[in-house]
Amino acid sequence: MGKITRRALLLGGAGLGVSGGVMGLSWVRGSNRYEDLVKRTWQSVEPVGQAFPNSHERLVAYACMAANAHNTQPWKFSVFEDRIHIAPDFNRATPVVDPEHRHLFASLGCAVENLSVAAQASGFSAPVTFQDDGCTVHLIGDEKAASRSNPRFEAISNRQCVRANYDGRSLSDADLQGLREALDDEEVSAFLVTNRAEIDQLRDLILSANSVQLKSQAFRDELKAWIRFSGREAAETRDGLYAPASGNPAVPGWLGRRIFDLVVSADGENAKYAEQIASSAGLVVLAAHRDDPIGWMQAGQSCQRFALEATARGVRYAFLNQPIEVAEMLPELQAMLGTNLRPNLLMRFGYGPTLPRSLRRSAEDVITRSG
Repeated sequence: MGKITRRALLLGGAGLGVSGGVMGLSWVRGSNRYEDLVKRTWQSVEPVGQAFPNSHERLVAYACMAANAHNTQPWKFSVFEDRIHIAPDFNRATPVVDPEHRHLFASLGCAVENLSVAAQASGFSAPVTFQDDGCTVHLIGDEKAASRSNPRFEAISNRQCVRANYDGRSLSDADLQGLREALDDEEVSAFLVTNRAEIDQLRDLILSANSVQLKSQAFRDELKAWIRFSGREAAETRDGLYAPASGNPAVPGWLGRRIFDLVVSADGENAKYAEQIASSAGLVVLAAHRDDPIGWMQAGQSCQRFALEATARGVRYAFLNQPIEVAEMLPELQAMLGTNLRPNLLMRFGYGPTLPRSLRRSAEDVITRSG
């Protein structure tokens, strides 16, 4: 493969149904509960204000709307009067696909960006600090902050990772420039690729890495464990990858797991990914300047900033982290990008549809009371 030219890079800073009988009725009721929880989870955001009752809990709810690996929601929040700290929850790790917890810590960075944006819109100055054990948003009263219009705050409740075909259009100059500006980060380099030949080079690497992963039984078992095949399953756990959010039909869990084992193959998934990439306007790779938990969180924060800006502009995105997750593919990815930095996250983007939403646990489920 040829090396991607630097002109293409931005250096700035992934119809089945069952009816009848008790099982069928239970499945339908579970789906109804899922729809109700979706409305409650993704309700329209509005600033909570410094004096709003339970304002800190509402800020945590906004943080929980952030992107995160496999929708594991691997975070815990400690709420203080003047700050909110986000720590990793290693009980929600995915050790097969993420053995060093890089994506877990990136998930914390996504959450802290949501939290910071929501805090600023609610009347706080909200500087962020990173530590090896997590990240903190400091809540400092700032009357001017509440008057700042911020489309990214309004995008929090509309953002979603859209794992579907897009419409193939190139982004407008204004939208592409807006994404470039969102990716401007002193701590994270962003490689923005819109040239079709170079997208195809990255596609081939993504498909090769995907084949490696899907040939691993441990990988398949871990992935399957985090898929919620029905509305009932999704409503019971309020986490995981809801099957219809990837364009698949909702089916009872026992059936979905059997179908997964029978039909999910590298060839089939690669054909789907190739079509999705062909329909996208571009790809972006994020690489933090430091390769440690702080750097991984900074990459996640940059990722969420990109996601919110994209959402505000009607641009969809989805993760394609396979060549980052398969260690033997990393040197080739670095050579294509012309960097010695270790890539953290890879996404595709473009104009496209929306899909059913995933769920989130409530703020009460993730807050540890402190002080």
